[in-house]
Amino acid sequence: MKSIDPKDFKVTDKIKLSKLPTLLKVDADDDEKEEKLDKVQAKLSDLQDVMYAHNKYAVLICLQGMDTSGKDSLIREVFKEFNPRGVVVHSFKTPNSSELEHDYLWRHYIALPEKGKFAIFNRTHYENVLVTRVHPEYILSENLPDINSVDDITEEFWEERIKQINNFEKHIAQNGTIVMKFFLHLSKEEQRQRLLRRLEEEKHNWKFSPGDLKERGYWDEYMKYYEEAINKTSTSHAPWYIVPADDKEMSRYIVAKIIWEEMKTHTDIKEPELDEKTAMNIELYKKELGEK
Repeated sequence: MKSIDPKDFKVTDKIKLSKLPTLLKVDADDDEKEEKLDKVQAKLSDLQDVMYAHNKYAVLICLQGMDTSGKDSLIREVFKEFNPRGVVVHSFKTPNSSELEHDYLWRHYIALPEKGKFAIFNRTHYENVLVTRVHPEYILSENLPDINSVDDITEEFWEERIKQINNFEKHIAQNGTIVMKFFLHLSKEEQRQRLLRRLEEEKHNWKFSPGDLKERGYWDEYMKYYEEAINKTSTSHAPWYIVPADDKEMSRYIVAKIIWEEMKTHTDIKEPELDEKTAMNIELYKKELGEK
């Protein structure tokens, strides 16, 4: 199977989502893809243990995508080998009453990973320039000064919010958080098939919500605002990666491989060395422990 190169998926220039593939054709069956993923999982797990001991970096993985794009299963499969103490997942839904008493980034700030740990944002701070752009009336719940109706929400408002998000990511990156953002690029037809499966397979009925069909009706608007947000916020310190998502097994492997390849560039992440005094007395300590 073709080797995965992060550069093939990283957004470094303006992109047009309609021109990018939602399916990556490879000469491999699902078993081979899972085998490849297993190997990367093990490497990432070992790396996380070293990073935990090193205690200078945190890693923030941001996942965005339309309903049924595979975010939940990707998290389950890519990070299942991690030590539970080293990874935490946050799923950001509609802000609750407490969260609305703070600025829109507050709940994301307090969910950031500690040094030595990974955090996965399943839906992210970008919902604040995606869902709210499709449904600007949601902004009114934030009770902002000078925003009394949808008519008060101007293009300048959205431009300022994009700047705030860029500043947020720059700030955390400068303070030791490695940021990687993934857009799971799903086709509208594949989404239709996955929604149908949720209805046809009884064990998956619980996953279906009529709201999924409502949001599907805004597909073109979502693509427009995803494209705009990605183009304006993919930076060297917080890059976006566009991952074809019609094949779930392949998208999981691509995300895992990109994380692994990007983490390898941080060559200073190493297990700490023993202080000189302890190192000099290792044999003495071993002797003490050998005595009964």
